[in-house]
Amino acid sequence: MSAGTVVFIAVAAVFALLVLYTIAAYNSLVALRNQIKNAWSQIDVQLKRRHDLIPNLVEATKGYAAHERQTFDSVTQARARAAGAKSVPDISKAESELSGALSRFMAVMESYPELKANRNFLALQEELASTENKIAFARQAYNDQVLFLNNKIQMFPSNFIAGWFDFRTAQYFDLEDKTERTAPKVSFA
Repeated sequence: MSAGTVVFIAVAAVFALLVLYTIAAYNSLVALRNQIKNAWSQIDVQLKRRHDLIPNLVEATKGYAAHERQTFDSVTQARARAAGAKSVPDISKAESELSGALSRFMAVMESYPELKANRNFLALQEELASTENKIAFARQAYNDQVLFLNNKIQMFPSNFIAGWFDFRTAQYFDLEDKTERTAPKVSFA
């Protein structure tokens, strides 16, 4: 075998390895991007469930606390803003506002012992608490996928492939108000 043949085989092998790496890195980035979309859809499902529960909770309490109109309106308006938000930062901000409104709502409702004994209200309260936990879990899963993608996009050597194919870092689903990092208290026990 001549020296030219050996060099040609070595160059061809290096080129083949680069092509295989590029394909693998690209497919990995696509898979991560799709996992983020899936994780976001899980958050979206839970947020919709939360938004659907809130009007029922408000309706269940109106008869007990008719003079708390401002509190009801605050929750309703925050829900409308959250349901209408589109981008990750806007949704994060709107959901933080909704969590705050729900916390204030639940604090006001604590002063109505007959409401705390109402089965319908207790069932809705339990559903909301369960949904809050599911939202927290879905948010964590989403943020984990964002971390994986962002690391891949920013780390050497996959950052070259990400740049060539115009992959962009994703945004985390963060809470705007850092004091609202916990689910609203919905327990009346």
